[in-house]
Amino acid sequence: MLILTKSTMIMMLSFILSIITGLITIPILKKIKANQRINIYLEETHKKKVGTPTMGGLIFIIPTIIVIFILIMLDKMDFSYSLVIVILTFLSYGLLGFVDDYLIIKRKRNKGLTETTKLISQLVIAVAFFYLFMKAGNEPLLWIHSLNIKLSIGWLYGVLILLVLVASSNAVNITDGLDGLAGGLSVIAFLAFGIISFGTGWLDGYEEVALFCFSLIGSLLGFLIFNVNPAKVFMGDTGSLALGATLGAIAIITRHELLLVVIGIVFVIETMSCVIQRVYYKFTKRRIFLMTPIHHTFEKKGWDERDIVKLFWIIGLIGAMAAIIYGVWW
Repeated sequence: MLILTKSTMIMMLSFILSIITGLITIPILKKIKANQRINIYLEETHKKKVGTPTMGGLIFIIPTIIVIFILIMLDKMDFSYSLVIVILTFLSYGLLGFVDDYLIIKRKRNKGLTETTKLISQLVIAVAFFYLFMKAGNEPLLWIHSLNIKLSIGWLYGVLILLVLVASSNAVNITDGLDGLAGGLSVIAFLAFGIISFGTGWLDGYEEVALFCFSLIGSLLGFLIFNVNPAKVFMGDTGSLALGATLGAIAIITRHELLLVVIGIVFVIETMSCVIQRVYYKFTKRRIFLMTPIHHTFEKKGWDERDIVKLFWIIGLIGAMAAIIYGVWW
């Protein structure tokens, strides 16, 4: 009951603080004209979004960190090594996204950091994560929990960590194209990992990692008040990179890297649609989908944006429920 009470309290505090942060931040973003640049191929369907501010990731990043800090100061949480790694990943990728958003706003066009610069930066942070993770005494194991199989894969585990962090951060970034889509799916994903984290009693700092998840869930719910259709603010790369990388970090720390594919099934589908489209076009000069990521294909077919978001939320929820059964029960 204490765990349930802590989780509820931390979600409530983060939710309230997130709303307050949003009420303060959005007018400031509007004042400095931190407007989202609309894709030229979506000007017809997304023209109502012109002028909507970006960098909204600050609305859930700031409250999450503040609430965690307060609880640690009140001795309600321990400042565990696992929590440190998660927070550093969260803030590092959030800062990278912030720089990208800032450059887009400054240049007044949809070009921030180059793809190469962004990728190299993501890899550098991922390498730092790998160093901190291995310094904690973790073994390079691929752990299949239901079968209790632990495969030592040596240096390949480092490659896996780089792949998970970079892929997950970019996957959420790609998915963030409709009002409330990435935010809602992230709530579902972190709920799953929060529950799974509570079940990893062998992990030093497992409770703190779980409480971080619930703090972020509360902040995201507050953010969604401003982000669901019609959105008053977008999370931008500031939020999407931070969310994706943190999902990957928690999957690695709890040794559920493979389960991330199920929990983030929509993120995987969105990313794969882009990969398939690009590869197919390169070899055939034709397209499989009307537009990628795949949620834009649904838009091109005449679906209402809110219906697409609800459908994807449901798919994400089904994946998360299946993952919880696998990750906690078995």
